[in-house]
Amino acid sequence: MGARSVGRECALMILFGVEITEQDAPAATRAFFSQVAPDSGLEADEEAREYAAQLVAGVASTREEIDERIRRASTNWRLERMSRVDRNVLRLGVWELVQAVPRAVAIDEAVELAKRFGTEDSGAFVNGVLSRVADELG
Repeated sequence: MGARSVGRECALMILFGVEITEQDAPAATRAFFSQVAPDSGLEADEEAREYAAQLVAGVASTREEIDERIRRASTNWRLERMSRVDRNVLRLGVWELVQAVPRAVAIDEAVELAKRFGTEDSGAFVNGVLSRVADELG
């Protein structure tokens, strides 16, 4: 698995933890890499760690804007009713789309995370919502 893919996986775990513990993003990132990552079996090299930290900081600093984009794109689903995994995968995907990560890469990576950590329906759900966000962004 490439460094950025590992970084995305780490970022998802960190954002999930931030949401549960309400810890701030920088502290959660430090705690993850010092306490969780060594025992997780993840091969998080320096590039993966840096990308994870960038993702977490980016999502945290623009969360309201990201959440609004998700709300507009997810008809019939309130953000609060989405699973934590789906919600945070979507946040990562939206942030990457806004940062001009190529559409196919951002969506494919998010769908893979959703399939790996979410429910049977998560991949299709994430694909649909992120496709709408990407269309909105142009």
